[in-house]
Amino acid sequence: MTNFDNAATTYPKPLSVRRAAAEAIRSYGGNAGRGGHELAMRTSEALYSARETAAEFFGAQTENTVFTLNCTHALNMAIQGVMKDGGHLIISSLEHNSATRPSFTLTAEKRISLSIAEVFADSAQTVESFRRLIRSDTKAIVCTLASNVTGQLLPYREIAALCRENGICFIADGAQICGIYDIKLESGINILCTAGHKGLYGITGTGLLITDGSFPLSPIIQGGTGSDSLRLFQPDMLPDSLESGTPNIIGAVTVGAGINYINSYGMENIRRHEEKLCRMFISMLENTEGITFYRDSNAEYAPIVSFNIDGFSSEEASSLLAEKGYCLRAGYHCAALAHASLGTKNGTVRFAPSVFNTETEVKNLVLFVKTMKNLQNS
Repeated sequence: MTNFDNAATTYPKPLSVRRAAAEAIRSYGGNAGRGGHELAMRTSEALYSARETAAEFFGAQTENTVFTLNCTHALNMAIQGVMKDGGHLIISSLEHNSATRPSFTLTAEKRISLSIAEVFADSAQTVESFRRLIRSDTKAIVCTLASNVTGQLLPYREIAALCRENGICFIADGAQICGIYDIKLESGINILCTAGHKGLYGITGTGLLITDGSFPLSPIIQGGTGSDSLRLFQPDMLPDSLESGTPNIIGAVTVGAGINYINSYGMENIRRHEEKLCRMFISMLENTEGITFYRDSNAEYAPIVSFNIDGFSSEEASSLLAEKGYCLRAGYHCAALAHASLGTKNGTVRFAPSVFNTETEVKNLVLFVKTMKNLQNS
């Protein structure tokens, strides 16, 4: 089995992450922040260490680094928290459903108004697309840093500057590039939401919401936090206000271990390797009749490639590839707006390598894709 579906969840995990998970199960069996005994204290220290590692990695304050279930959880907390009292929200035309659905739901409930900024291959056009939609009541812009469908990079620094100019909260979805690109809050991001189980190499059930504190967030979940327990209302301080209930200690520890792995291996080395595999995949197939790649020469892309094969639906192509042991995702990738923008009514097949994939694996995949074309032509 060869995994080229790393945009969904990276697999395999680094050995250090697997060891960290085992150590967490063995040693951190207490409930962090809920007890003064040794087991609870040891667990609290492990959680704090992971939080500190993540904060440093993204250039944030430790207390403003919140562990979540996934990026979807983080985006819902950010969007619903910032837009709690209404106002105007702008999202991009490439957003994942984790940003689209809460935004559309708030709009349908007449709690907010919503605009969608079209994304172009030209960065200046994209920024202008956002600029034209800003109104006096615009509260936030939600923008994926890279499309999870095509990997197209958005001009997030310029969009951040636009938000600063207008006193607007910039909520960034970094699920597809955190761990591959050096993303820091100092770039102008107010609230960064990301997955722990993708480019950060943590286990599933992990995510992060990281804020610069400029825009207070109202919690969408309330409950036990281990602090202020006699108070009948949710505490205001971070991270407690957004971390109700027993935290995922094992998950947080693996995210910390994953970030340490990135720091050790080198983020640029990881990105360079994955980009090389994408270039190889495209170059070996771009002259093959009937293969369509969804990339524009004027745009920049993270190491993700969406494509289709004439004569096969995306699901059929993915199924045939799976029979040969290749894991590639097909369909709509939980991104209805992106596929509407691309005009891919039947979805796409997505190739997303990781640092653990090899050139030989890519060459073997390409050979089978070419075989599929020959079968279809015959």
